[in-house]
Amino acid sequence: MRGETLISSTPMPGDPWPHDMVITIEDSSHSLFELLWIREARDLDVEGDDLPPRLVATPGVEPPADATDRRSWSAAWPDMWRACLAHVAEERDPRVFDRLDSTPPGSPERQALLAGLFGPSWRDAFGDDAFSSAYDAWTTARFEEQTAPSRLRREPERDALEALVPAWRAGLRNVVVIPCRGRFTRRIGDHALLVTAETRDATDDYAEALRSFARAT
Repeated sequence: MRGETLISSTPMPGDPWPHDMVITIEDSSHSLFELLWIREARDLDVEGDDLPPRLVATPGVEPPADATDRRSWSAAWPDMWRACLAHVAEERDPRVFDRLDSTPPGSPERQALLAGLFGPSWRDAFGDDAFSSAYDAWTTARFEEQTAPSRLRREPERDALEALVPAWRAGLRNVVVIPCRGRFTRRIGDHALLVTAETRDATDDYAEALRSFARAT
């Protein structure tokens, strides 16, 4: 699911935000949150290059009862992370919902559209065995953090606008935010930037992350 979309559709005198600039902030991706929780809550032995740091809100550890599951889950995690991250970073065709409305339920065309819309997920690949009520509690706590009045009043993009505008002109359309520790910034394809919530919350760090996107163009 998409997060907040920032747009100023009408020019306003004195407003430095370009009236045609649209930026989507994806800070609640189910597929990414599931993977980050599973890695720590199931104590997976994950290896690979350029993987994200650990979560800020560390979940309680509940290792898989079956050692075979732990090995297979650990081996699959890096590729699943890269696939889900790439999908979250993609620009979405706004006409996809109109196309869904015009395709018959259960048809191959509709299934293909839904697959493209929702993308890969851990549950599709492995089912629900990795999840427990602890995951629901963890995601509820993250939602409460994100919707706290003090957080909703913040405007990180406007605070870093001087760096955001050049990044947008260089092709940035989506900012993907993960609740992980420290600074971890990666350009994902031509139109997306991955940052930690800690980076987005610190204006100087966020501005530097946005500048890194523009420099990489």
